[in-house]
This record gives sequence, C-alpha cells and structure tokens, in this order.
Amino acid sequence: MADTRRFPATEVTTALERLTRMVLRLTARGELSLTSAATLATLERSGPCRLTELAAREGVTQPAMTQLVSRLQESGLAERGGDPEDGRVVRVHITDAGRAALAARRKVRTDALARLLTQLSEDERNALVAALPAIDSLTRLIPDDRPDASR
Repeated sequence: MADTRRFPATEVTTALERLTRMVLRLTARGELSLTSAATLATLERSGPCRLTELAAREGVTQPAMTQLVSRLQESGLAERGGDPEDGRVVRVHITDAGRAALAARRKVRTDALARLLTQLSEDERNALVAALPAIDSLTRLIPDDRPDASR
C-alpha cells in the first residue's frame, strides 16, 4: 500500500465529494432519480445484466432492484428479456428511450457545467482538463461489479 501520509488524501476526498454534490445538483428535479440514472448508466455501459448482478453493482437489495426495474420497464426505459445461453435466466437491458433519457440528463448537466466553467480562469480550466486522466484512472480502480470500495 502506498504511503499516504505525505499525500493530501483527506483534501482530495473532500474536494471530490464537493464536486460530486455539485454535479448532482446540476440535474433538474423531476428527472430520473439518481438510482434510476445510475442503473441505466450501468446497463448502457455493461450491457444486459441479471437482476442479482445489477443489484450488486448498484449496492441495493434484489427486491429493491426488482421494483426499480419494474418502474423503468413501465416507463419504457428498460426491458426484461431472455438470456440466449440459458432460457431460464432473465436479463435486464436498456431501451433506446432509456439511452435517450440518459443522454438528455447528461446534456442538461453538461450545459450547466459549461456555464459554470466560463466563470473560472483559463489556468483553472486547463488544470481541470489536465486532471481528467488521473480522475479517470481513479474511477477504474474499483470495478463496477464490486460495491465494496475498501479494496
């Protein structure tokens, strides 16, 4: 394990938590819930999943995921379908409407963030862009299918 005594891990954590809260606030109320959007994003990124796998990835119980998928299906954003390898298995997949809803949500956030970025100096904007590869690498250290962040 790396020596974090000299690295400002607490400050980085605090800044990333503030950034996360800010990005969450960029989405207008009444749109997809955070859990719905996260579930659709997982399906978009990873493809069709079993309910149990999807629940584990999102860190919720299987009954809670079953209810969420039912709501997403009623809204036309996700569908249940058979598994081509095992007919007994049901997989959940995102629909075109679900992809469109995610794209619309991202556009709202992107537009709002773009307006905020104009208030930063050029040096600050450049620093954010320079940090993107490190942030991306950090997000990949914990796979989507492992809800335990302690590893």
